[in-house]
Amino acid sequence: MSTAILILAAGDGKRMKCAHPKALCQVLFKPMISWVLDACAEAGYAQEQICVVCGRGGEELQSLLPPEVHTVWQEQRLGTGHAAAQAEPFLRTLPEDAQVLILFGDAPFISAELIQASQRAHLEAGSKLTVIAAPVDDPTGYGRVIRDSAFNLLEIVEERDAAEEQKKIREIASGAMWADAAWLLSAFPRLRNNNAQKEYYLTDCAKLAAEDGVKALVYVAPDSDAVLGANSRADLLKLNRLAARRMLEKHMANGVEVLSEDGVLIGPEVVIGAGSTVYPGTILKGKTVIGAGCTLGPNTVIEDSTVGDGCVINASQIENAVLEQNISMGPFAHIRPNSHIGSGVHLGNFTEVKNSSIGDRTSVSHLTYVGDSDVGEAVNFGCGCVTVNYDGMNKHRTTIGNHAFIGCNTNLVAPVKVGDFGFTAAGSTITEDVPENALAIERGKQYNKAEWSKGKIKIK
Repeated sequence: MSTAILILAAGDGKRMKCAHPKALCQVLFKPMISWVLDACAEAGYAQEQICVVCGRGGEELQSLLPPEVHTVWQEQRLGTGHAAAQAEPFLRTLPEDAQVLILFGDAPFISAELIQASQRAHLEAGSKLTVIAAPVDDPTGYGRVIRDSAFNLLEIVEERDAAEEQKKIREIASGAMWADAAWLLSAFPRLRNNNAQKEYYLTDCAKLAAEDGVKALVYVAPDSDAVLGANSRADLLKLNRLAARRMLEKHMANGVEVLSEDGVLIGPEVVIGAGSTVYPGTILKGKTVIGAGCTLGPNTVIEDSTVGDGCVINASQIENAVLEQNISMGPFAHIRPNSHIGSGVHLGNFTEVKNSSIGDRTSVSHLTYVGDSDVGEAVNFGCGCVTVNYDGMNKHRTTIGNHAFIGCNTNLVAPVKVGDFGFTAAGSTITEDVPENALAIERGKQYNKAEWSKGKIKIK
């Protein structure tokens, strides 16, 4: 039997005061719709089986979607039923017996397990409509599910249209539902907007199923969080808190020590090896992989990077870089994109590395900048060194051989090379290559003027 997924993502986030579609708001640094798409992929759906309904600002949303995903547009915000109906051309391409799952782009906790379990229940019951519901402690703002004891769906009532007794029901409609595609297409023209908001509600399909006398089912999700969405910044904060706690629990179960939850945020695609310790204020984002036995933080940010076993990263930032094993770094160090740091490297406080490779066992002391450089093994940088990589028009590279010694306050003006075992004297500005085993000294002659300061300095 053919199946497809329709994701409603036309919400413009007006209540959130968003500058972009609501589905692009992030939970743990990842757009909410990306969570939904990942769940669909994990449930076994190919991208070409998915259709996304876009609205105002949809070009930004469309640019995020894989090219195989279908898109349709809701030009006017006339409700969820109207939004789903915009996908009619996509639905008509499906086989006659196709089933379609409708999801929401701002409900990120839908899981592959829930998608698969609700599909089984829908098919086994021979249902034309299966609504995914969940009991929640506070149902405020959600439509209430009216059903019988056999989980047959009777009605869904939006809160703004619900009677006081109905508002006491804690079982809510997530908005997600399975439907027979042919029956759903017959339902779209019959939706009416005779409600407080003058909108076409997708949930009114429950009434239409009752009118048609077809089987309609309620599938109650075992995890109430799975149906939560975001209609406000407060809702988004709640989703982030729930996601953050889930990530911590997952990593702790895998042997990661978390000393405190304070300020710790770990993205859903992050991998951390057993025996690593995470201190407060640590933020791990994107496709970051952390090895075993590492110490991260406090106050460390790592994004889309790989960190090898046994590294100690203290109050530092790393982005789009690769760090090998047993590196000590910080505090206040910064590894910028396209950098590769070898094993056993030490990066002191207030050091910065950008678009550079640094060989094993090299020491980059404090207050040093290494940019657009290729540095060998066991090199020693003194304090305050700079690779001068920009001439105002173009970037140039610096090359430093193995076992070189770069004295304090050396400026290496690229393009320039320092050979193996090459030395630079402290305070030198190096503009020419330094041969292997050579010592480069570039200093002006010192003059002392006797008695020059006498009478010029007032002592308080």
